[in-house]
Amino acid sequence: MKGSCVYAAVFFHTFKKKVQKGTALRRTSFRKRRKRNVYGRYVAAIFIWLLFITGIVHMISREEGGFGGTDTESRLDVPEGELPEPTSGSTIRVLLMTTGYGGEIHSEVRVSSDAGLRVSCAGESIEWNKADTYQILPDDARFQKGNIRIESLGQGGQIRLESVERGCGVPSYSGALELRAASGGIAVINELPVETYLCGVVPSEMPASYEMEALKAQAVCARSYAFRQMTSYGYPEYEAHVNDSTDFQVYNNSERQESSTRAVTETEGQVVRYKGEIATTYYYSTSCGRTTSLEAWGTDPGEGGGYLQSVNVCGDNGDYEKDLPWYRWTAQVPVQTLSALVSTNTGVNVGTLSGVEVTKRGPGDVALQIVASGDAGSVTVDTENKIRAALGGSGYTITKNDGSTSQSTSLLPSAFFTIERSGDTFVISGGGFGHGIGMSQNGANEMAKQGADYREILQLFYRDVEIG
Repeated sequence: MKGSCVYAAVFFHTFKKKVQKGTALRRTSFRKRRKRNVYGRYVAAIFIWLLFITGIVHMISREEGGFGGTDTESRLDVPEGELPEPTSGSTIRVLLMTTGYGGEIHSEVRVSSDAGLRVSCAGESIEWNKADTYQILPDDARFQKGNIRIESLGQGGQIRLESVERGCGVPSYSGALELRAASGGIAVINELPVETYLCGVVPSEMPASYEMEALKAQAVCARSYAFRQMTSYGYPEYEAHVNDSTDFQVYNNSERQESSTRAVTETEGQVVRYKGEIATTYYYSTSCGRTTSLEAWGTDPGEGGGYLQSVNVCGDNGDYEKDLPWYRWTAQVPVQTLSALVSTNTGVNVGTLSGVEVTKRGPGDVALQIVASGDAGSVTVDTENKIRAALGGSGYTITKNDGSTSQSTSLLPSAFFTIERSGDTFVISGGGFGHGIGMSQNGANEMAKQGADYREILQLFYRDVEIG
């Protein structure tokens, strides 16, 4: 925990414990001295005084132990680590990563706005009435007083974060930027209305050229996911719910588009609910014609995850994605190449591979376990992500459904595959791209092309849910 409020909470908690320990010791001492009437009244007075101090410390630690900020009072009655269920009017706090999403801490912050900026800290503020860049460094003296808040002077104005690059170039942000001193630099949090946030998520997660009903389905998914994350802090030390990378949902990597903004607006406030609770709506790129369940991640779906079932992504004309590039793919990997990758990726030296066997499959026929055997040893790998990582890496070519090719990356395209050795080559035949849990984005788009609306799309991929 790096926030100053966290240090304060820890200090008061420790101090409280010491006081309580001291109180206990004095109670014992008091019992031993009860017969010494000459000291009785003095000890009683000390005892009462310590109880009074302990109560003061308790109240202070209760008020300041909750990471002081803009909404501290409204969270006082919420269980630790849990916030009220958000609404479409709620505010989300997004930790902004550095260029390339390489880290959380910025070595500097440079901002600008055509409307000018208001920079405030501890009740004092200055106005920067120019489009010039305003720079803040980690040693800025204002951090000694508290967090620095940056807002545009114009109504609804945007703040350009000049010190960061995204896929769209220099990103611009609605709402406010909050800067917090952190070990090694500055943490930057974007605070804005959740519906405005979603206008930056949807085009970053799904091409704005996709069908409107697919974009609406994506908007409802993104909102449901965001609302789930907003019930607690992913980064309590910064009071941030999420970051802006694939760790959560990609935000502001692509410019906002009219179509995606319309999708957000026309579904405002709508979420996916399962048994009355907001569902965590996982999604991915392309299915192989089937989806899988949370078992692919080694998780027991239980009652709460019952909406994430294996379903067939097909209609009257067969699989919706049957003509898409990643619907099917193959890779012919030289034995020596795959042997080296498996040893490197798993940390187990298997030598030259003699075989790789899928020893366990889950819903949708996804691989849940593989055993890779070589002349130096063998290794067992469980869950779809670790399996994809074990067989991934550079060094081979993947041929897609349409005949185009792609170079291998750190993850195998999906865990829906078979693998066989043929001479000096391992042939991996698979389908789909991504983890396969929840909504296929390309499947949603193909469904929309065939006339499905966003509710029908969502109710195919998430079973027994309500949209509203």
